[in-house]
Amino acid sequence: MVPTLIGRIQTRLFLLATVGVVITALIVPVLPGLPGPLSRDYRVGFLVLLAVAVLGVMWELVYHFLMQFRWEKDWPTLFGFLTLVPEGLLLWFLLRSGAIGSLIDPVPPAAAFWTQFVVVWICVWLVANGPMRVPFIRWRFRGGRVL
Repeated sequence: MVPTLIGRIQTRLFLLATVGVVITALIVPVLPGLPGPLSRDYRVGFLVLLAVAVLGVMWELVYHFLMQFRWEKDWPTLFGFLTLVPEGLLLWFLLRSGAIGSLIDPVPPAAAFWTQFVVVWICVWLVANGPMRVPFIRWRFRGGRVL
């Protein structure tokens, strides 16, 4: 079964709220270049994760539109993995340009942002393409919907 738009959005938000939160909590203390108290670093890390979730919902609308031109109406798994590039670049640009950088203060250094973004992205992608199918047996038969 091909994931539906609402299924992809639910899966993305669910995985960011579970896997993304755990991974962010684990890696924030060791992120390179984050000066200051650990509480501020955690606040910045979780705000970046929230920005990934909000922008991700908007990206799903773009991906859904683009998938309508494909015969099977879905991305190959590798395309799903490689979407980290445009999503990461857009979020980085929005942070640096001040569009959302005013909401996330201080803007994390490049090394911290990219480390967190790539590690969380890879972990979420791996769980979605593997272990998620075990506890949510009917997940793929319901178009990727979690609820």
